[in-house]
Amino acid sequence: MLPENADKPLSSSRRHAMKLGACGLCALGLARAGISMAQVASPPDLGPGLVRPRPAAWFEPNLDGSLRCQLCPWQCDLSDGETGRCRVRRNHGGHGETLAYGNPVLVQEEPLERLPFFHVHPGSRTLALSTAGCNLHCKFCEVWDMALVDPHEVHAYDMPPDQAIEQARMAGLGSISYAFGEPVVFYEYMISVAEQAREAGLLNLLHTAAFINKRPLTTLLGLMDAVNVDLKSFDPTFYRDVAGGRLEPVLDALLLCRQAGLHIEITNVVIPAMNDDMDMIARMCRWIHDELGPDTPLHFSRFYPLYKLTNLPQTPVSVLDRARQSALDAGLKHVYISNVTGHEAENTFCPNCGHQAISRLGFIVDRVDLDNGNCNQCGQPLAGLWGDNNGQL
Repeated sequence: MLPENADKPLSSSRRHAMKLGACGLCALGLARAGISMAQVASPPDLGPGLVRPRPAAWFEPNLDGSLRCQLCPWQCDLSDGETGRCRVRRNHGGHGETLAYGNPVLVQEEPLERLPFFHVHPGSRTLALSTAGCNLHCKFCEVWDMALVDPHEVHAYDMPPDQAIEQARMAGLGSISYAFGEPVVFYEYMISVAEQAREAGLLNLLHTAAFINKRPLTTLLGLMDAVNVDLKSFDPTFYRDVAGGRLEPVLDALLLCRQAGLHIEITNVVIPAMNDDMDMIARMCRWIHDELGPDTPLHFSRFYPLYKLTNLPQTPVSVLDRARQSALDAGLKHVYISNVTGHEAENTFCPNCGHQAISRLGFIVDRVDLDNGNCNQCGQPLAGLWGDNNGQL
């Protein structure tokens, strides 16, 4: 039987001292904790309230002199001096600005499996970046003390785009990931880093709640190689009351990702009594199958009591098993269970012959049995970005 406390997510006290066990990787940690950036080049400056406002795109003037932010579906109307829901975009003297540029509060070296990307260069590591701010307000937010705060309230690294690229290259990393917080709110910084990452031959990986308007998303996707979208529920009421957002723009964003030809993975945190209705999960899985394709990897992630939902229990493994079976019944080929170390559904199986093509234990990849992304047993191609090692670790 699987342990009920397997693989809990990072609490605010654990994030800054996290170690990745047998991987031998030391996390770089939350910037505000002042932890040294192990296994990466010399650390940049660290400072409290490190904010250098920069001009921001996607603002339009209103007739009354205010500005409307067109980055996300909230479309905040901002008078001079006002900041949007995200806490980082503002009207300053009639000009749109961002307070989230070159000042990440999280700079972390991570296995891609933690993000999670299970079908992108398995076993490799990435440099993850995030700033303060978020345009949603999830009651189960794991990083609420980083994302749901004003950038003036936290410590941040002084890290312009070129230095982020240098950090990744000196650490021998093959990708930059915009993850853990909400990358939409540091849009301009992400674009600048991604442009330089592409020139340097690094992959750009995005993990986002995808609460973003179509035009800025289209521009962003032109720089991304893969995206993992948090599809928090298939229930509009849940999105409104628990996530502080709306479902429809997220579905529209997923369709745009599909049209852009990107590799897509989806994460759904299953919360007891909140979004664990099996009929709703079945509808979600059918939508993913029909609109995004049966090869789309889906991660059902175990909920642990966090932030404003500490009154709820952790998700029973049996509920995650039922959700996974529902997804398989809907025709999805790659369905995973996350945050339950040792579960069989951490592994990747060939959808044709059932061969265990990738073996995992938590975030550790033990074995990859693929040849150029094809199953070594039957030759079936598996969807993903498999890298240059032909799946051999």
